[in-house]
Amino acid sequence: VASIAASISYFLSVQKKNQEEKQHWRGLARIFFIAEVVSVFSIFGIVLYLIYTHNFAYKYVWQHSSLSLEPKYLLSSFWEGQEGSFVLWSIWHCVLGLVVIKTEKVWEGPVMAVVSFVQAFLATMLLGLTVFGAKIGSNPFTLLRNEFDLKARIPILHDPENYQNYLRFITDGNDLNPLLQNYWMVIHPPVLFLGFAAMVVPFAFAIGGLWTRDYKGWVNRALPWSLFAAGTLGLGIMMGAAWAYESLNFGGYWAWDPVENASLVP
Repeated sequence: VASIAASISYFLSVQKKNQEEKQHWRGLARIFFIAEVVSVFSIFGIVLYLIYTHNFAYKYVWQHSSLSLEPKYLLSSFWEGQEGSFVLWSIWHCVLGLVVIKTEKVWEGPVMAVVSFVQAFLATMLLGLTVFGAKIGSNPFTLLRNEFDLKARIPILHDPENYQNYLRFITDGNDLNPLLQNYWMVIHPPVLFLGFAAMVVPFAFAIGGLWTRDYKGWVNRALPWSLFAAGTLGLGIMMGAAWAYESLNFGGYWAWDPVENASLVP
């Protein structure tokens, strides 16, 4: 909701001709974007807290962590799954958005309208709603008892009293994949996702240039962001390539998934 409201407000700040109206909508857009930032970081903090406190009532915590994991791997278990990965992506959008607000005066409106709009799409990946039989996104706060038929897995739970206290039968989590229990798992995904997220900024500048009919002015402002995004994404890919020589099942970078190889080209 905050992302959509920020997008609309930034859109209106660009469209309005009157300077006072522009300032009004820009100020409102910043408030909505800050609300967006607080929301995303709150989700990150709460999920991380649930992981570190081993709250296996939540499917995501049970599925990706265990009691035996070291603290650094508990952190990396956050982004092992789809839900955590999209939260991480959204976090970097928030950080980059704050930098844009701080540094890009003239281009703040058009660029942030696009960034916030993309954030709204990323947020749909966390909704976990079923609409007309189609599931939209996956909610990191889904309870274990709502996702699995626990009575089939743990026969003793057919007793209603036991079912009310089912968590005493969930003694440990599913664990982080042993092949991912590597220091690269702690540092590689955040760098890679920063590269993914940073790519939205030069894209937003390009859209802003088309939108405001300033077909040349956006280029100089977008170039440093483009270099940063490409450099960060390249660094992330190189980290993955180095990791491929340490992990038993990857067999080196060129023997890895074709998608990984193809990612080197752009």
